[in-house]
Amino acid sequence: MTEGTVTAAAEGSDTLTRLEQEGEIAADYLEGLLDIADLDGDIDMDVEADRAAVSIISESASDLQKLVGRDGEVLEALQELTRLAVHRETGDRSRLMLDIGGFRAEKREVLAALGAKAADEVKSSGEPVKLDPMTPFERKVVHDAVAAAGLRSESEGEEPQRFVVVLPA
Repeated sequence: MTEGTVTAAAEGSDTLTRLEQEGEIAADYLEGLLDIADLDGDIDMDVEADRAAVSIISESASDLQKLVGRDGEVLEALQELTRLAVHRETGDRSRLMLDIGGFRAEKREVLAALGAKAADEVKSSGEPVKLDPMTPFERKVVHDAVAAAGLRSESEGEEPQRFVVVLPA
């Protein structure tokens, strides 16, 4: 191995360790919240796309629905609080993703299909397609789906009315 290869491997290992630590801090914080709210749930930790990913799962979906809220509003707030808890412990900004009861996973599938459909529409018409306003998470999923279809997209507008425009090749 060359020195550059060893350094790259060490950096990858350091990143993985840091992300696993973020997941553990987040899991501890979320377990405390579940205890305070007297809700049952298991915590699953992973590392996905250079981010710590933490999921709360439960056999009682109705309990977790309270933590998701209308259109994921409570989930977004809990994610920000969890990121703040990680920041407090590590001193580093966290990009941690939180999912509760599979809400984000289901949303990701729907948004990926929407991005692919918009890309097909642009390919057939040759005209840009503007989508409805979305959260940053939602826009990222759509941008990825459009890129996978071989097109490009941009975000336009100001929060909370920021939206994706799918552009012809």
